[in-house]
Amino acid sequence: MRTHEYTPASEQEYLRLEAQSPVRHEYVNGEMFAMTGATLRHNAVVGNLFAALRAHLRGTPCRAFVNDVRVRIRKTNAYYYPDLLATCGPGMQSLDTETSTVEDPVLVIEVLSISAEATDRREKLLAFRTLPSLSEYVLVSQDQAKVEIHRRRGDIGWDLIEYTGNEPIRLASVDMTIDMRDIYEGVPVENFGPGSGRQ
Repeated sequence: MRTHEYTPASEQEYLRLEAQSPVRHEYVNGEMFAMTGATLRHNAVVGNLFAALRAHLRGTPCRAFVNDVRVRIRKTNAYYYPDLLATCGPGMQSLDTETSTVEDPVLVIEVLSISAEATDRREKLLAFRTLPSLSEYVLVSQDQAKVEIHRRRGDIGWDLIEYTGNEPIRLASVDMTIDMRDIYEGVPVENFGPGSGRQ
């Protein structure tokens, strides 16, 4: 039997490999994890949210990004690819050809999937909350009309706000209200009343 010593990947090695890889990887303290593909339902919900967020932020100093932009979290030595994020950091309007990492999102949104829900609810929740810039971490179900917002409450802590059914969702981090029906446009989900879902 032959054993090999395991050597964690350095941050620099991860960034070098990621720049050449056709598959996205998240990075957590020396470990690299390949990202899986999304279902059509998941993609549709992400697309609806991105369209609304992008339109809302047009003409402001903030920008919305989707899927392929990663977030660096220094405190936990990690890089994650959230489904959606919004940032109001300096330089976001110039969009140079090299930058693919954001360090100061104000809003992060994850659309839950079977394969990643446990990670989104625990590991990523705790990691993203260490970012001083972050105001809201949002979890969106793809199977039922449900949105959970973890919202920073000053220096005291975090509040959890849950929305279910057909009601408007308030994203305080970007001063935006979005109707639940717009989030799930074209996506059949549970717990909408008769005629409430836009198909």
